[in-house]
Amino acid sequence: MHDPHSGPEFSQDRPHTGGRQLDSPYEPQLGSLPSGDRDEETVNKTGTTTIGIATEDGVVVATDRRASLGGRFVSNKNVQKVEQIHPTAALTLVGSVGGAQSFIRTLRAEVNLYEARRDRDMSMQALSTLAGNFARGGPFLAINPILGGIDEAGSHVYSIDPAGGVMEDDYTVTGSGLTVAYGTLEDRYEPDMSIEQATEVAAVSIEAAAERDTGSGNGLCVAEVTAEGVDITTYDDYDI
Repeated sequence: MHDPHSGPEFSQDRPHTGGRQLDSPYEPQLGSLPSGDRDEETVNKTGTTTIGIATEDGVVVATDRRASLGGRFVSNKNVQKVEQIHPTAALTLVGSVGGAQSFIRTLRAEVNLYEARRDRDMSMQALSTLAGNFARGGPFLAINPILGGIDEAGSHVYSIDPAGGVMEDDYTVTGSGLTVAYGTLEDRYEPDMSIEQATEVAAVSIEAAAERDTGSGNGLCVAEVTAEGVDITTYDDYDI
């Protein structure tokens, strides 16, 4: 029987030296976490241009529809990159497809649980805070989504960075095509736009990004969010 005060006990099939067990190259070192290394060339990514615009009538959240492998090969031309996660809110997919889908499933489950327990919809401030906490603390791989929705306080659009930062604005753009899309959006944006006008501006901005960004293209997916709910429509081109 081993005496706990007599020093460490070693298995006979493990090498040891000087009373110190040798480090195994297959096990994480003390104080570290497994690296989770993977071949990024084989990970499906959305690349993407995503846009959120808040208006008095509601919110427009729009994206392209392309997924790629390693940023070089178009692996899918019909990805729905915006999903309803709340009765009056939608979220975009940006980053790895698997990570973004997992993020949306997790967030949607928490929203449903909140509503079941409290018998009321979660506010957009609470929802954006929850999304930021998940982005910061969860294993969702470098996502940078846009959250858009309506509550009693009005229309809201948030960008959520991979570190969990949450920023609200009248409009925002994320994804690999953001630099081109921002220029087009800021040139055409008006504070008093209707939701129909905002949808047209979002479409033109994504089309401009798709002309230069290899990660964006293959049409549009548009969510129009109003007090009545979320209406998601896909288009094969950029003609609204």
